[in-house]
Amino acid sequence: MKIKSFEFNLRELAGSMGDFGTLFPLAIGYIVICGLNPAGFLVMMGLANIITGLVYRLPMPIEPMKVLAIVAITQHWSPSMVYASAFGTGIIWLFFGFTGIMNQLAKIIPNSVIRGIQVSLGLLLAIQAFKMISTWWWLGLAAIIIVLVLRQNRYAPAAIVLMILGIAIIFIKGKFTQIAPPNLSFPPFTTFRLEEVWQTFLLAGFAQIPLTATNAVMATSALIKSYWPNKPVTEKQLSLNMGIMNLLLPFFGGMPLCHGAGGLAGQYYFGARTGGTNIMEGVIEISLGLFFATSIAALFTAFPIAVIGAMMFLVGIELTKFAKDIRWGKDLIPLTATVIVSLVTNMACGFLVGLTTHYLTQIAKNLTKTTIKAIKD
Repeated sequence: MKIKSFEFNLRELAGSMGDFGTLFPLAIGYIVICGLNPAGFLVMMGLANIITGLVYRLPMPIEPMKVLAIVAITQHWSPSMVYASAFGTGIIWLFFGFTGIMNQLAKIIPNSVIRGIQVSLGLLLAIQAFKMISTWWWLGLAAIIIVLVLRQNRYAPAAIVLMILGIAIIFIKGKFTQIAPPNLSFPPFTTFRLEEVWQTFLLAGFAQIPLTATNAVMATSALIKSYWPNKPVTEKQLSLNMGIMNLLLPFFGGMPLCHGAGGLAGQYYFGARTGGTNIMEGVIEISLGLFFATSIAALFTAFPIAVIGAMMFLVGIELTKFAKDIRWGKDLIPLTATVIVSLVTNMACGFLVGLTTHYLTQIAKNLTKTTIKAIKD
């Protein structure tokens, strides 16, 4: 059966909302604390979504780079520093893509470590989601029930029902008074100083690289192969895609963007199956940026966080299921090491420890075989 490249229906629309959980809080921080222009922020993200959907004809998450976003928000970076960090990462990922470094890395990274990264991400999402649900327990639990009951419903997909529920709660609580009427705004032309590229790399860019390589490139590519085995996307393609968009978008108010296994799992879990998902999400983001730029932070802040937490929690659980193809022998040790270290420190350290554990296990196994053979001889 031929797989469709584009569909535009309620299921795809619901899927486009599957990765909103990571977007909302970081968007608020970037806009309120760092002072990013909301029109540029959202319109550039929307364009990236549309172009990516057209190119790959698959759901392909476009989301903020987490390490850069968290450091930028906590350290109160200026807008120009955020744009500089995006440009710097664009150079790195374009270089990694053109030289084939990512494809070579993918060949030496075992499946157990990739699955370990996915499980770690799933658990981290679930933990963060639990905190979000705890802000309004009954609403969070109700949202989880809605997802479990309506996730595959063609006429009332869970994500759309939850978005309507969240908007209704905003209305009931009288917070729509904080939201300004539609007002046309365009992305500005933005610049930065070259020295800021190096400055932001020292502050957070270098720490972002291993996380992006594991989660946004290798884990995302592996997840695409699991969901669409006949439509693979290579690590080189993902790296080039991130490089191009991060080189261009900062000049029009764009933030550092990447892909991500968590975002893809969220899109798929809530119904995304074609490139139509990205196009629909892109249209939503561009519309918000053009017409609601002056009040988007207030809108995101007013939205009940427990609803987003419920969505994130189930997506996190979904990600852990990919460990089921792991063999219970040698693969379990590096997977466990990856998960434990990722939860205690971060996923970059978890990746390095898991990789080291895998090869040490291989060496130990080979030495044991050699020793046994020598004894028999």
